[in-house]
Amino acid sequence: MPHSTTQVEKPPAQGADASLSHGLKQRHLSMIALGGVIGAGLFVGSGAAIAAAGPSVVVAYALSGLLVMLVMRMLGEMSAAHPSSGSFSAHAERAIGPWAGFTAGWSFWVLLCTAVGLEGIGAAKIVTGWLPGTPEWAWVALFMAVFCVTNLAAVRNFGEFEFWFAALKVGAIGLFLVLGVLAIAGVLPGTDSPGTAHLADFLPNGGEGLIVGLLASVFAYGGLETVTIAAAESQDPVRGVASAVRTAMWRIALFYIGSMAVIVTLVPWDSKEVVEQGPYVAALDHLGIPGAGQVMNVVVLAALLSAMNANIYGSSRIAYSLVERGQGPKALGRVSAGVPRLAVLTSCVFGFVCVVLSYWRPDDVFPWLLNMIGAVILVVWIFIAVSQLLLRRRLEREERETPQQLVVRMWAFPYLTWLALAGMTAVFVLMAREADTRVQLYSTGGMTAVLAAAGYLRQRRRAGG
Repeated sequence: MPHSTTQVEKPPAQGADASLSHGLKQRHLSMIALGGVIGAGLFVGSGAAIAAAGPSVVVAYALSGLLVMLVMRMLGEMSAAHPSSGSFSAHAERAIGPWAGFTAGWSFWVLLCTAVGLEGIGAAKIVTGWLPGTPEWAWVALFMAVFCVTNLAAVRNFGEFEFWFAALKVGAIGLFLVLGVLAIAGVLPGTDSPGTAHLADFLPNGGEGLIVGLLASVFAYGGLETVTIAAAESQDPVRGVASAVRTAMWRIALFYIGSMAVIVTLVPWDSKEVVEQGPYVAALDHLGIPGAGQVMNVVVLAALLSAMNANIYGSSRIAYSLVERGQGPKALGRVSAGVPRLAVLTSCVFGFVCVVLSYWRPDDVFPWLLNMIGAVILVVWIFIAVSQLLLRRRLEREERETPQQLVVRMWAFPYLTWLALAGMTAVFVLMAREADTRVQLYSTGGMTAVLAAAGYLRQRRRAGG
């Protein structure tokens, strides 16, 4: 979509990062918020959740979705009051101390950089399925190069890419839900309604299956935090964050829980196509719509490429914010044309490492990377909840001096914040019980402990010197 050459950019909002560009328009931020909830985890990871939990996967996604809504509300409260490209990392530093900001920020940076490689590999697998014989590593390299260059340019380019990626994802999911509901109601031509036959065995693998589905669903929601990072480079950060957070509930309910309900009603939960082809492709093929499965593969590819683009952006801005607060190498804080280009290049390094890994070890690199990032998102959520508990009283005092400081408020504070923390603790306990997730939990725990120790020693050294 062309941009007007006569529009005058607004000055940076107070509290936002002054040296970054503010080229993201409200339409960019709105669509990033809308489409950001439709991540690669929904399209790719939900098949394993359905295979484990059966129809009860709807309950799993509802429970984890409730937890995510609470986390986004807490993050929105802090980010609307103090917009920052560091988002939760900056809030943790203000609330708990520099070591907390260091730990939350760099652990999330590792998560995003690793996810870039994972998504590149996933996207390459789709393309090589269409073009057999082409090397997977070459496609990963191509995708990395394209999005690295995109993020080195003006932030408006990132916004445009995400705007159209998000529009495609939202449109596709919307059409899928409409077709699915019509088929379930028995009014879609050429299809017979399955009724509730596929829902009869609601808990096929008992409570253990539900737990596995719950754990899979929790990590499918990762990436929602990007909108609060992007808000710092928008023309109206406070409005952008407030709008995104307030609509999070219906977006999660519609896109995640709604689509899971449609899939398990249309397709038998134990159908091998659900895992092999993906649940959305399997559901559309079940409806007998010609070419629909391949169209959905295009949408999945777009979701993966969108996630790559967003994660390169998010990781570079987190790194920039950490450096600005004295928590990293100063070189990463250099800004050119409103973009922290060295931070972008550094954040792309691991993606290019994945190019080598996918050439060298194509069969086992994917699970190895998954274990590496493990439960980082849960660590970040805990920092968000603790920060919100500590900052809320401070924000209320600021509000008495500056009216409208708390544009977004956490519901039923502090009870729901404590409930969210209890939920996160429960997920950790469940991860420790499952052999498949225990390795991820321990890997994440080790990395977090190392970062926390480094951050604490750095804080002590700076305080003493």
